[in-house]
Amino acid sequence: MFKKYVAYLVVCMAVFFTACTSTKKIIYLQDVVPLKQQEIEQKYEVIIHGDDLLAIMVNSRDPELALPFNMPMVSYQLGSNTGGQQRVLGYLVDTNGNIDFPILGEIHVEGLTRMQLTELIKNKLIEGDLIKDPIVTVQFLNFKISVMGEVGRPGSFTISGDRITLLEALSMAGDLTIYGRRDRVGVIRENNGKRTILFHDLRSADIFNSPCYYLQQNDIVYVEPNKAKSGQSSINQNNSIGVWVSVISLLTTIAVLIFK
Repeated sequence: MFKKYVAYLVVCMAVFFTACTSTKKIIYLQDVVPLKQQEIEQKYEVIIHGDDLLAIMVNSRDPELALPFNMPMVSYQLGSNTGGQQRVLGYLVDTNGNIDFPILGEIHVEGLTRMQLTELIKNKLIEGDLIKDPIVTVQFLNFKISVMGEVGRPGSFTISGDRITLLEALSMAGDLTIYGRRDRVGVIRENNGKRTILFHDLRSADIFNSPCYYLQQNDIVYVEPNKAKSGQSSINQNNSIGVWVSVISLLTTIAVLIFK
C-alpha cells in the first residue's frame, strides 16, 4: 500500500512540475507589473529609404493650383464580378534617395520622416510662390513586413499605416505555434546596405526597449522552432523515437510499482 502511495505521489509531482515548466516557457511579458504605468521612451517614426513607394498629395483652397502637383488616379478591376477600384500612383525613391516631383524637380527624401518630407514640400511650394496655402499629405504605399518560422500564418503583410510593433506583426501572423521559441524571435533588418539580426525574448518586458520593437518596412520576423519541433523532423527521427521509448519505459515502471 505504501509503494502505491509513493508511486502515485511521484506521478502527481512529475505532472505538476512539467505543467509549471511548460507554462513558464510560453507566457509573454512575465515580468510586467499589472496596472503599473510605464513611460514610452521610444517615439518612433518611419524613415524613408530607397525603393519606398510614396503617395504625395497636394491640396489647396484653389484646386486648380494644386492639380499640377498630383499624380493621376488609376482605375483597376480585381475580378469580373467586382466594381472598379482606384488608387493613386506613387513616387518611387531611387537608389540615390531621390524622387522626381512635378515642377519642383528632384527632391532628396531618403532619411526623412513623413512629417519632414511634408514640411519640405510645403515650404518649397510657398517659397516658390506656387501655392500660398498648401496642404501636403505623404503616405507609404508599399510598407511591407514578413513573418516566417513557427507561426500560425507565415507570409508577407502590407501595412496600411506606417507603424507596427513586433507583437502586432506576430498577431497578424496567427501568433506563435506551441513549437515556437518565445525566447528566440529574430528581426532581420537591412539599413544602408548592411543586414543585421536581433533576437528577442517575448517573455520579458525588455522587448519594449528593443530598437526592433517598432518594425520598419521590409523587416523579416523569424521564429525559431523549439526542441520538441526539432525532435519531430526527419533529421532527428531517431532522437524522437528514443524519447518515446524513454517515456514508455517510465510509464511501465510506474505501473509495475502501483500494481505490484
